[in-house]
Amino acid sequence: MAYIVKEIYYTLQGEGMQVGRPAVFCRFSRCNLWTGKESQRAQAICQFCDTDFVGTDGPGGGRFASAIDLASAIASSWEGSSHTRSKPYVVCTGGEPLLQLDERAVDALHDQGFAVGVETNGTQPAPRGLDWICVSPKAGAPLVLDRGDELKLVYPQALAPPELFEELQFDHLLLQPMDGPKRAENTARAIDYCLAHPQWRLSLQTHKYTGIR
Repeated sequence: MAYIVKEIYYTLQGEGMQVGRPAVFCRFSRCNLWTGKESQRAQAICQFCDTDFVGTDGPGGGRFASAIDLASAIASSWEGSSHTRSKPYVVCTGGEPLLQLDERAVDALHDQGFAVGVETNGTQPAPRGLDWICVSPKAGAPLVLDRGDELKLVYPQALAPPELFEELQFDHLLLQPMDGPKRAENTARAIDYCLAHPQWRLSLQTHKYTGIR
């Protein structure tokens, strides 16, 4: 199968428990919760998505015929030095990466020396071997992936309150204020919720504050 990728680029992770970590982002095309077309946003399960995941026209994007080809492209995008304290890190995101990311790709990335993370909506099973699993549930979407390293909930979602997810098997629970015209209000609400429920941590999209990609 060919892997269809919107973009591959080197940056710092901007949010969640890995915030600030240098990483190659591999953004897969396609999602099962929205087509990515603005004309169809009103019919989408996830209506607040702010990511362009349509096509293959981003930097480093394209169709990769094999897992080895994909892993090689990701490895060539790593700009950091090698260090024994930290492996090169790749974040597989989307769209919905688990529509395409499979064991062959994870193995090929490991062969290139990468630790492999995924950011997923949790509606698809995960391949074996992932080093970091971040699930971001969306209201109205069935949650299949109910365990992992972090659950990062965009907040608020009327039909996805935080208490719905507290008993799932995740090492870290994070609230991330929904972006948009009410970002300041949503941030204040998320702060208040974390203060009252300290099992949750606040996650901010620092890349938007710092202007990095």
